Amino acid sequence: MKNMKSASIILASGSPRRKQLLEQIDLKFQVIPSQVHEDFNLDLIPEKFVEHYAQEKAMDIANTFPDKWIIGADTVVVFHSEILGKPKDRDDSYRMLKMLSGNTHQVFTGVSIQHKEMKVSDTFHHCTNVTFNTLDDNDIFYYIDTYKPFDKAGSYGIQDWFSVCINHIDGCFYNVMGFPLSKFYSRFSKLLKLNK
Repeated sequence: MKNMKSASIILASGSPRRKQLLEQIDLKFQVIPSQVHEDFNLDLIPEKFVEHYAQEKAMDIANTFPDKWIIGADTVVVFHSEILGKPKDRDDSYRMLKMLSGNTHQVFTGVSIQHKEMKVSDTFHHCTNVTFNTLDDNDIFYYIDTYKPFDKAGSYGIQDWFSVCINHIDGCFYNVMGFPLSKFYSRFSKLLKLNK
């Protein structure tokens, strides 16, 4: 879309996956990672948790660049109401993958689009169900030691070797990578039309 290519956009995330996904839809943008970090003791349901932190991250950058479109995002894995962020270490990574083995969990991503000068604030979330095969310890440790998934919510990346461990998904694949592309594109397109 022409409007999208000419808009002045900042991605408030250092995630290489989100950068790759936005480049995939021909978006031109700068990357300025937010300094906001999640507090997993925050008492919010997953939908509100990811929306809260997506908005906090976007606003962190929007306060410095009020004349630009800012995109913030936050992704968590949820199993039996427990929110799983990024693993702290190898043991935590093993704990998460063992817990998710043979089960279905949810991946929630919150996205926030901000433009302070135009008084635009749009925050939403998307959810995808992911079902793992039953994993044996050899596969789990191979994955952890080879791919070091310590920067990934739930301790796995659906786009890397771990794809062989996924039985099926229900919902947006790109949401599991960390950004619901189709939903974002639809909402951002509408915002650009409304705020020419």
